[in-house]
Amino acid sequence: MSILKKGLTGAPVKRLQEKLGIGADGIFGPGTEQAVRDFQQSAGLGVDGIAGPDTFSALGLHELVLLRQGSRGAAVKKLQEGLGIGADGVFGPGTAAAVAKFQQENSLDADGMAGPETLAKMSGFTEITAETVQKAAVQPDEAHFESEPLPEISGSDVVAGNAVEVPEEKSVWGKVKGWFS
Repeated sequence: MSILKKGLTGAPVKRLQEKLGIGADGIFGPGTEQAVRDFQQSAGLGVDGIAGPDTFSALGLHELVLLRQGSRGAAVKKLQEGLGIGADGVFGPGTAAAVAKFQQENSLDADGMAGPETLAKMSGFTEITAETVQKAAVQPDEAHFESEPLPEISGSDVVAGNAVEVPEEKSVWGKVKGWFS
């Protein structure tokens, strides 16, 4: 699932911390987890201390939304409705295939994952604009995160498989997407 949780580091974590108004060191530790919990409770979201698509959307961090197999919630349901497929809020293989088809039809990288560039082309995601897609680019003050190693993915995570090498990306989610390839 495309999430930020305790133990992760990088530019997306730094952006989350800045939006939460806490120390922005790019390290998702206990303080960040508690701040996410507090925000989730105040926003009427499920409280788990893990920042995912619905938390990002509620925070206005649309540039961090990445929907992929394993994702669940309102953002996935909205995606499915936009694709004209069964909208159960669970991103499974059928949703991935529909996303890849949409991407191919819209001259996008057909990877079956819906990030800002894909969502900006969908009519139901009016909050995700060309400006949002630009915000998804790594900013100069975030470049130092690119040299950090990827965290290990344990068997307890939703994602199956091993992390893979990914070509250099210009998006803050570029590295994260590689964990799920």
